[in-house]
Amino acid sequence: MTLPTPSFEYFLLCPMLIVFSVAVVGILVEAFLPRRIRYAAQMTLALGGLLAALFADIEVAESIPASGRTAVLGAVAIDRPTLYLQGTVLLVAVLAVIFIGERTQAKADAKVAAKVGSGGLDSFTPQASAVPGGEAEREAERAGAAQTELFPLVMLSVGGMMVFPASNDLLTMFVALEVLSLPLYLMCGLARHRRLLSQEASMKYFLLGAFSSAFFLYGVALLYGATGTLLLPGIRDALAAHGDSSMALIGVALLSVGLLFKVGAVPFHSWIPDVYQGAPTPITGFMAAATKVAAFGALLRVVYVALPPLHHEWRPVLWAIAILTMAVGTVTAVNQTDVKRMLAYSSVAHVGFILTGVIADNTAGLSATLFYLVAYSFSTVGAFAIVSLIRNADGVEDAQISHWAGLGQRSPIVGVMFSMFLLAFAGIPLTSGFVSKLAVFKAAAQGGAVPLVIIGVIASGVAAYFYVRVIVSMFFTEATDDTPHVVEPGILSKIAIAVCAAVTVILGIFPQQLLDLADQAAQLLH
Repeated sequence: MTLPTPSFEYFLLCPMLIVFSVAVVGILVEAFLPRRIRYAAQMTLALGGLLAALFADIEVAESIPASGRTAVLGAVAIDRPTLYLQGTVLLVAVLAVIFIGERTQAKADAKVAAKVGSGGLDSFTPQASAVPGGEAEREAERAGAAQTELFPLVMLSVGGMMVFPASNDLLTMFVALEVLSLPLYLMCGLARHRRLLSQEASMKYFLLGAFSSAFFLYGVALLYGATGTLLLPGIRDALAAHGDSSMALIGVALLSVGLLFKVGAVPFHSWIPDVYQGAPTPITGFMAAATKVAAFGALLRVVYVALPPLHHEWRPVLWAIAILTMAVGTVTAVNQTDVKRMLAYSSVAHVGFILTGVIADNTAGLSATLFYLVAYSFSTVGAFAIVSLIRNADGVEDAQISHWAGLGQRSPIVGVMFSMFLLAFAGIPLTSGFVSKLAVFKAAAQGGAVPLVIIGVIASGVAAYFYVRVIVSMFFTEATDDTPHVVEPGILSKIAIAVCAAVTVILGIFPQQLLDLADQAAQLLH
């Protein structure tokens, strides 16, 4: 018996290797550098590493054939969708790191956070191990301590997100799932204010995430038992040769639980509103965008590479899940009184819209899904970045919709930008959201899913109500004593928010270049 000699194609893997290397160096920085220079070192290291990985991603994309290549004995697939999604994750991560690293102190004349311990726009607790409200926490605040461990945690999560859609076997996919999830569980519990709510969110996410990972792993075991392989192309060939078996169908169902939990589809969405509300807002924005990109990339690879022989089995199930997801997300968002919870349920509805593109089961559907993920990511990061700027008189984020009355009159630029993101979520013309929904609905109609498209259009119409409600409150309602103030962020955060707004508008007016890029990327390695 001869064992194959493993070979590592370092050039193909270099975008992922760069990110993981930066994470390891970041841990060493925490261990050996003095506290006073850690923040600058970590911020520079994280942004530099992400930009280097993005450059490497482009270089790999230009060098590989259109059909793609595999690496590490076939465990990793480097093809156009992989590189497209990895590039999207890296762009989102650059923006997220800027917001996570925001340390601007609030100005006293803004009546916000002028007192000691407010932390300005620092969204993270100065000492994670301290008891909420305890003396150790107050001491850390007075000393100006900062959680710079966040940066290597973010890089580890980004690395997992890059491996997840590239996984060509189920075991690699499971490892990537855990690598991207574990840092998120930690970061969700590090909010500076409302610590107990943040820790509750972290615990809920961890427990439900552990259950979903167990389902995923059990599904992997059953699929291996049914097909004799963990490689996705091998699973496809085995299913085509032997037909569907009950063990394989159960394995696919359990595997889908783990993937659908990560994207936030109904009925696996219950964690989303609590986690999005309790987590530090920069982490919420990062998680809402990047995790969806990575998870949908993995879902697309499983559905399009491993499960074509079970097409007639999985498609009706995804139909039902997409309808439920659009309906539940939209209807539940109508009743929300907190902006972050409203955006959380809005994200659930958007999962249903994206699933419409997956269900199309054609090249146009794959292309539309890839376009939607980019457009949605920039709007989401921008929206949550603005939410993090809205503070009450105590320097605490104020996301109560009723308190936002007159906010657009006091801060017109912030109000207009946030309205732009909301209109994009609603799918209003001249925004990226309109082109995204048009693309997925058109692909679904071409794939024979016309009833699903009709339901999606109705859901979009209902969703417009709760988006417009916030806009009306900001611009057409008189300000009250409870109306919060906008804290001015640093220059990098201003640029990042402007980039998100610009991308949202440009993709709504001139979408063709990204549509063409998504068309070119819509070729999975079989």
